Amino acid sequence: MADQQSSTRPGTLTLAGLPIGHRDDTTPRLRAALENAEIIAAEDTRRLRQFAARIGVRPGGERGARIVSYYDANERERAAELLTDLQAGHDVLLVTDAGMPGVSDPGYRLITACVDAGVPMTVIPGPSAVTAALVLSGLPTDRFCFEGFPPRKGLAAYLAGLADERRTMVFFEAPHRLAATLTAMADAFGPDRPAAVCRELTKTYEEVRRGGLAELAEWAAEHARGEITLVVRGAERTTPQATPEALVAAVAAREDQGVPRKQAIQQVAQEYGVPKREVYNAVHRTPSD
Repeated sequence: MADQQSSTRPGTLTLAGLPIGHRDDTTPRLRAALENAEIIAAEDTRRLRQFAARIGVRPGGERGARIVSYYDANERERAAELLTDLQAGHDVLLVTDAGMPGVSDPGYRLITACVDAGVPMTVIPGPSAVTAALVLSGLPTDRFCFEGFPPRKGLAAYLAGLADERRTMVFFEAPHRLAATLTAMADAFGPDRPAAVCRELTKTYEEVRRGGLAELAEWAAEHARGEITLVVRGAERTTPQATPEALVAAVAAREDQGVPRKQAIQQVAQEYGVPKREVYNAVHRTPSD
C-alpha cells in the first residue's frame, strides 16, 4: 500500500483570477476550469455559486465539483487538507472574490505548501485592480510597487517609511477608512502629492478621482463608496545643494568611514550631481582661496 501511494502522481493546484467586476471579463479558460473542476476552494462559496450562475457555468459540470471554503480564518487548517487532496492525485482550483489568490487574498499558505511539497501549480490570470488602477491614474507606470492594505495600527510610522519611495505606490483601502488614510498620507507625503482614487473598477459606477492627497481626503469624507484602489505618485528625486562646504563635509564623512579619498570624491560627485573636478577642487582648495 505504501508503494502504491508513493507512486501516485500529485494533482495540480490551479490559481484562478476572477473578474474584479464585469462578468464579461471571464475568459474561456476560466469557464472551462470551473466546469471541469474536481475540487474548488473558494474564499466565499456562496459568492462563487452566484458568479458561476451569472456566467452560465455549473461548477464541476454534470458530475459536480466539491466546493469547500478557503478564507483567512480557516486558511491554515484548510491548506493542509487541500495539500493532502493534491498529494493523493486530486486537482484543486483555488479562487478568491474578485481578484487573484494570494494578492491581498487568501492563498499564500497553500501556494507555499505546494512549493515545499513539489506539487505542480498553474495560473489562470485575470483582470487586476492593481494594474487597472495604475494605468487609469495617469501617474508614472514605468516603476511601481504594490503595498496592499495600509496597517490599521502604526499608520503614521508605516507611511513615514514610504515618504522617500520614488516608485508609484498602489494601495487597497476600505471605503470607511479612505478619508483618514488619505489625510495621514497628506501629512507624511505632503498635501499636494498627486494621487488617484479608483473605485468600482469595471463596474457600473466606475470612477477615477485625481488630485492632491489633501484634496482627495476632503472629497473622500463624503464620497467614498465601493471597492477602492488608491494610487500615489512616488517622491521626487531631490539633489542636495552642492556648496563647497557641503562637498568637503560629504567627502570627509566618507573618509571617516574608511573610503579612500578618490572613491569618496567620485561618490559625492554622483550624489550631488556635479562633476568630479568640482568636488576635487573643493576638497583641495587652500584656505586663502
